[in-house]
Formats: sequence, C-alpha cells, structure tokens
Amino acid sequence: MAAPLGEVVVWARSPDSAARAREEISCGVGVTTDAADLGRCTYVVEAVVEDADVKGDLLGELDAATGTETIIASTTSSLSVAGLAAASGRADRFAALHVFNPVEKMDLVELAYPPEATDATRARTRALCEALGKTPVDVPDVPGFVVNRLLFPYLFSAVRFMEEHRMEAADVDACMKLGAGHPMGPLRLLDMVGLDVSAAIGESIGEQVPERIAELIAAGALGRKNGRGFYDY
Repeated sequence: MAAPLGEVVVWARSPDSAARAREEISCGVGVTTDAADLGRCTYVVEAVVEDADVKGDLLGELDAATGTETIIASTTSSLSVAGLAAASGRADRFAALHVFNPVEKMDLVELAYPPEATDATRARTRALCEALGKTPVDVPDVPGFVVNRLLFPYLFSAVRFMEEHRMEAADVDACMKLGAGHPMGPLRLLDMVGLDVSAAIGESIGEQVPERIAELIAAGALGRKNGRGFYDY
C-alpha cells in the first residue's frame, strides 16, 4: 500500500522473520535485518506485540537508528502514547498511528499524540495517512482510544450473552450482522483480533475479560491466527 509512494523498508528482527516477510510482501519493498538501514527513512512505524516494555525497548533502538528529523510512530491500540513517546526519546516527533484490520479494507486510522508533538509531526502524520487513502481522526490519549474503548465492552457482552443463553457463536453473529447491520459478528471479530490480544486490550481499558475467553486462551485457542477460537478455521 505504501510502496507506490516512495521507498519502503521493513526491518525484521530475525532471519526467519525476514524470510517470511520476503515471501509475503510484494515487490518494491526492501526487507532488512540491519536497523542501520532505517537511517534514511523519514517516517518509521513499529508494529510489535502490544506490551509496553517490548515496545519501549524497540522504540529506543529506533531512536538510535534513525535520523534526527524522522518521525517514529507506534501502532498501539491501548498503551499510553505519552509513555511510549518518552521511551522513544523524541516525544516531539512521535505519534500513535492505530490502523484497523483488515488494513486494505478499513479506512479509519486513529491518531494520538503526546503533548510535546509538534505541529509539523501532526501535519506529516495526517498527510501520510491521507496519501495512503485512509481517513485519519485525532483521538485522545486514553487506553483503547475511541474504537476499542467503546467496542470491547460490547464484544465481551456478546460472549457473556452467548454463554448465559447457551447460543451458538454463529447465531449471535448472525443476529448482529443482519439485525444491526454490522459487517462482522462480535464473536468472529474477537477471533480475527486474536483472543489473547483481545484480553490484553480488555485489561488495559479496565474491562473484565469473560471467563470463556480466558478458558480458550488457556487451551491454546487464540482465534483465526492459529486456527481455533470461537470458530474453527
């Protein structure tokens, strides 16, 4: 999606990850395992696991590897933007750039910034999103931003309703798709997000994670990414 706009470099942190990236990414995108190759990039977006310590360590590495004018962005959906910005060492050139899956179909990008972010950082971030054909919306730096903060109480409520009334996941999903006009039912959406990721988001926004989700995670059923969740794939 970004390749037609200019040079794109993907930094994979292991040879195995680099090999997978080369298989999955179309031509026009370079894949490297050397962080120094990011030095010429003007905008860098990290997309590692939603863990403050992991992201913080990586952001520090990116600060050391990139130029002084480079903006560093995070794809976080639930962590403190101000905290991540501090870890990056360049809060004035930091943004949260929360895209939605599937990225090629979803137009929205939630944008959040630390207080130190400059007008230039905000303008360049918005311009990048628009160049990618997305619709950026500025949101507050609160856990879950807007979408997840409002969405996950509904998703978890659907799990509890299904369990309480002994319904099938497919029937609950059909009701919300056909009756509420949702493109995807709540249980299938949880599977797509990943049940482990969903639980982490729920905890970060202070929403109690349903027992059924905890049971599935304990059984190794994480959703679509590993073939089993509320549905089998």
